[in-house]
Amino acid sequence: MKQTFESAVTRIEEISKLLEDRNISLDDSIKLFEEGTRLSDYCSECLKNAEQKITELKNKEAE
Repeated sequence: MKQTFESAVTRIEEISKLLEDRNISLDDSIKLFEEGTRLSDYCSECLKNAEQKITELKNKEAE
């Protein structure tokens, strides 16, 4: 299944809750942090692309 912005945000929220658990091991914390960072980068790229599309549409309307 293809990753979506919404599913990435949901997973980031899950990771955040898991990282708040004091019983999680250091290794698991690092793995979750790495996953969260990767997902955050993906979401940033999605938002950048969306902003670019909106700008292009606005420019087309202005013509």
